[in-house]
Amino acid sequence: MGNKLEQLASHIASNLADKVENSLIAFDELTIEVKASNLLETAFFLLNDEKTAMEILIDLCGVDYLTFGDVEWNTNSSGFSRGVEATGIERFSFGDDLPEKNFEGLRFAVVYHLLSVKHNQRIRLRVYCDDNDFPVVDSVVEVWNSANWYEREAFDLYGILFTGHPDLRRILTDYGFIGHPFRKDFPLIGNVEMRYDEEKKRVVYEPVSIEPRVLVPRIRRDDHVFATPIEGDD
Repeated sequence: MGNKLEQLASHIASNLADKVENSLIAFDELTIEVKASNLLETAFFLLNDEKTAMEILIDLCGVDYLTFGDVEWNTNSSGFSRGVEATGIERFSFGDDLPEKNFEGLRFAVVYHLLSVKHNQRIRLRVYCDDNDFPVVDSVVEVWNSANWYEREAFDLYGILFTGHPDLRRILTDYGFIGHPFRKDFPLIGNVEMRYDEEKKRVVYEPVSIEPRVLVPRIRRDDHVFATPIEGDD
């Protein structure tokens, strides 16, 4: 499998030498990274090239790297991050499994999971948005039709805009929702709450009335507290 993926990566790199910024093989999967400006050209190549033939877009998702690699636990109102190597005995230890972020300073990315039925092989394509305040990438609906709802989901949850999408609307949250709930800085209690007003005879939105609280994740500790009791101990 490794040799096959290496040949595939080499083939893509030779044909898209000025487009592919990085390629990585891990866990028997090939990941290639390109700039947002090169997304469509790369997508069309992966679909139409005889040796890649990525006919199917299995999934598309957004990623927010806001706190990636900064802290081991970020226990505040915006949640916590695991994207960093352990610093203590009672924490996660990723080792070689900890992924790298290769586009420093860029917060949002879009990840495409592609499948070639013809060659029985998969490719992960990752694209970083150039602007952290206004994340935009081209829509790939004209390449893979299945991207339509996936891009709407990434727009709804992460606020990533897809240029050329035929109908870019929210798909999971409702029309009055404020913000994008999968962003790392989105408050866990939300921005507004809704209720039915008996006098107005309609649903109204109001500032949230929930008191913010700190979420502390459960950690499995590996110390004497959970050690196997010694025979004879009470």
